[in-house]
Amino acid sequence: MKTSEMLETYPKSMNLDRTLLASAIESIVECSQACTACADACLSEEMVADLRKCVRTNMDCADVCDATARVLSRHTGYDANISRALLEACIAACKACGDECEQHASMHEHCRVCGEACRACETACRELLSTIG
Repeated sequence: MKTSEMLETYPKSMNLDRTLLASAIESIVECSQACTACADACLSEEMVADLRKCVRTNMDCADVCDATARVLSRHTGYDANISRALLEACIAACKACGDECEQHASMHEHCRVCGEACRACETACRELLSTIG
C-alpha cells in the first residue's frame, strides 16, 4: 500500500510517528475490507438468520474503520482529541466484531479471517493511541 509513501509527502511536521501511523491506517483499511466481505459472505450463508448480529457488527466495524482511516490520513489542523476518540471507537468496534466473528469461525472461514483482521486492527489502534498525548 502507498500509505507510508503518501504520509512521507506531507510537507509539514506531524504529531504522530509516520511509520506507526501508516501501519495503523493500513490495518484499519484491511479490517474494513474484511468486515465488508464477511458481512456479504454471511448474507450468502444458508442459515443467514443465525448471522444477523454478525452482519450488523461487521457493517458497524467497517463504517467505523472507514471514518477512522480517513481522519487519520488528514493532518492539516490536526486535533488529537478527535483522533483519540475515533481510535477508541475503532478499538471498541473491532473488539465487538472480533468477538462476534470468533463465535462463528469454526463454521465459517470468512468469520475466522475477519476475526483475525479485527484483532490485528484493534492492536494497531491501541499502539497508535498509546502515542497520542
